[in-house]
Amino acid sequence: MTHTDLRKKFIEFFTTSSRNHKEIPSAPLVPENDPTSLFTSSGMQPLINYLLGETHPLGTRLVNSQKCFRSQDIEEVGDNRHTTFFEMLGNWSLGDYFKKEQLPWNFEFLTQEIGLDPQRLYVTVFEGDKSVSKDTESIAIWKEIFIDVGIDAKVGERIFAYPAKKNWWSRSGEPENMPPNEPGGPDSEVFFDFGQDLKLHEKSPFKNQKCHPNCDCGRFLEIANSVFMQYQKQKDGTLKELPNKNVDFGGGLERMLAATLDNSDIFQTDLYSQIIETIYKVSGKSYKEEENKPPMRIIADHLKAATFMVADKVEPSNKQQGYILRRLLRRAAVKYRLLTNVSITEQDLLEIVESVLKTYENTFYFKNINHDVIKNVIGSELFRFTLSLDKGMREIQKISRADGKIAFDLYQTYGFPLEITAELFARKGQKIDIKQFEQEFKKHRELSRTATKGIFKGGLQDQSEETTRLHTATHLLQQALRTVLGDHIRQKGSHITAERLRFDFSHPHKLTANEIKKIEDLINKQIEMNLPVSMKIINLAEAIREGALTVPGVNYPEKVKVYSVGNPSTGSGQVFSKEVCGGPHVDFTAGLGKFKIIKEEAQAAGIRRIYAILQTNVPDKQNLAQKRD
Repeated sequence: MTHTDLRKKFIEFFTTSSRNHKEIPSAPLVPENDPTSLFTSSGMQPLINYLLGETHPLGTRLVNSQKCFRSQDIEEVGDNRHTTFFEMLGNWSLGDYFKKEQLPWNFEFLTQEIGLDPQRLYVTVFEGDKSVSKDTESIAIWKEIFIDVGIDAKVGERIFAYPAKKNWWSRSGEPENMPPNEPGGPDSEVFFDFGQDLKLHEKSPFKNQKCHPNCDCGRFLEIANSVFMQYQKQKDGTLKELPNKNVDFGGGLERMLAATLDNSDIFQTDLYSQIIETIYKVSGKSYKEEENKPPMRIIADHLKAATFMVADKVEPSNKQQGYILRRLLRRAAVKYRLLTNVSITEQDLLEIVESVLKTYENTFYFKNINHDVIKNVIGSELFRFTLSLDKGMREIQKISRADGKIAFDLYQTYGFPLEITAELFARKGQKIDIKQFEQEFKKHRELSRTATKGIFKGGLQDQSEETTRLHTATHLLQQALRTVLGDHIRQKGSHITAERLRFDFSHPHKLTANEIKKIEDLINKQIEMNLPVSMKIINLAEAIREGALTVPGVNYPEKVKVYSVGNPSTGSGQVFSKEVCGGPHVDFTAGLGKFKIIKEEAQAAGIRRIYAILQTNVPDKQNLAQKRD
C-alpha cells in the first residue's frame, strides 16, 4: 500500500454517507493567530475554537490529513519510528458522536479497510486519577469489539490501563500542566505488534525487560489514538466538563503505513524510500548498513521538514520558526558531513530536497508552489553554512576540553548550534558546560526571551479577550491599508499575542508618517462608529464573489465563515470589512479601544510588517458582546 492509497482510503471511509464527515484542508504548519505555538503539531490544533464550542462551517463531523511538526522530537529522530515532520490522519466529532461510535469505526478501518490482523492489535485506556475516574466505558466497548472477532480481550493482556502520562491528551500534556482554557481528556490508543523477535534483538536496550505496548522496546508501535476531549482546565486548576463532548482522532500516516507493510521501519515506506535512495545516490552510503541508518534517517527527516516549512513561507533566521528551520538544515548538513567524511556542497543536499518534492507530487501539499523558490531558500542557507562547516569540524577535532566558551565560539564563528556541538563532543565522552555557554551568549547579545516566553509549551492564551479584540483589529487594519494604499494590499501572515498584533502585507515601499496617520485615523473612525461585527456561513465561491478577502496560498474548505464589519441593514452605512476567517471576534467595534501603530518595517522583498496595539481600559467583559441601543 502506498501513502496515497492510505490517505485516500481514510478520507473516503469517513466521508461515506453512513458516516457523513466533511473533508477539511490541511492547515499551514505555522498556526494563524496562535502565539502559544510555533508550529501546528496535531490535527486538532487548528480546530481549538470549534472544540470549545464555535460552529464549524462544515458541521459537526470532520476529517482530514494534517501536516504537522514537533520540534521537541528533534533529538528522538534516528530510530525506526520518530520524525519531526509527519502527517496526522484525523476525524472529529464536535459534540456529535462519542466513544461507542468512534472506537468501532477505528477498529473497522484498521482491520477491514487496510487489512491489519486483529490478533496483532492491542489497546490502552486511561487508568484514572484523583480528578477523573478510570475509563471503564472504553474498556467495555473494546471488550465487545474484540469478542466480535473471536478474541477474549482481558485487561492486562489485550487491554492495558495507563496513567495520565500515557493516556491523557492535551497540547500541554498531563492535567496539571494544562494552562487555563486548554481542552483535553482521556484517550484510547491502538498499538500494532510487530512480533517479539524485535524485542529479542541483541542490540535492543529493552531485551531483558517485560514487554507491553508502552515499553518502547520497538515491538509495539502506536498507530491510532482516539482522544475524548470532554474537559477544560479552569483558572482555579480544576477540570470542568465541556458542554459538548468531542472526539479527536489522530493516526500517524507514517506509522500506520508501516503497519500495513509489516515493517517496523517507517523509513522503508514510500514516504521515505525515494528520499533514502537519493541519499544513497549522492553519498554512496548504503541504508543496509546499521551504522548508516541513524544519520540517513535524520537527514531525510530534517530536509523533509525544512521543505514543508519553506513551502509555508518560513525562512531561516535566529528566532522562532526561522531558528528551528536553520537548526534542521545545519544539523542535516553536519550529519551528512559525518556520514560521508568528505567536504560537501549545498547541491548534494538539494538533490535530496528534490526527492522530497517528488515524493509528494501526487498530493496537494506543493501545488501552486514554486519549487525553485523552495530550493533557493534552502540552498542559500546551506551554502553559507557549508562554507564554514569543514573549518568548524577541524576545530572540533583539536578541542581537548568541553567548556561552554568553546561551544559558544563554535556557534559564533562557524554557526554550529549548541546541540550539534554537544553531539560531536559526546563522541569523545565530553559534556558541554551549558551554563557557561549561556553566559557567553548573553554577553554577546540579548535574545528576545520575553517575546517567546512560554511559546513552546502549548495551550491557549489566558487573556482570550485581548487576543479576540486584536484579532478583530487585524480585519480593520487590512481594509484600512487597502483604502489608503491600494487594492494590491493582501495579508501575508499575522501573529497575535495578548499585548499586540503583528500583520504582514504585500507592499513595495516603506509607509510614510502621513500614510500611517491616515490608516490609524480610518480604523479609529470605524471603532468610534461602534459598527456591528457579523458572521455567516456560505460557500467559498460565493464568499469570493461577494468580495470577501482570503489569505493567498491558504486552502479553505468548501464552506467558510465570513465576518463583516458594518452592516447596512442596521443603519451603519456600507460594510467596511469582509473576510473569510475562523474567528473569534468582538460583536461591536466600540469595545476595541484606540488603535495605534507602534512599528512599521520591511519583512521581506515586497512584504511589509506592522506592529500595533489597542490602547484602552475596557470596563468589563460585556464589551465583547455589547448590544447596540
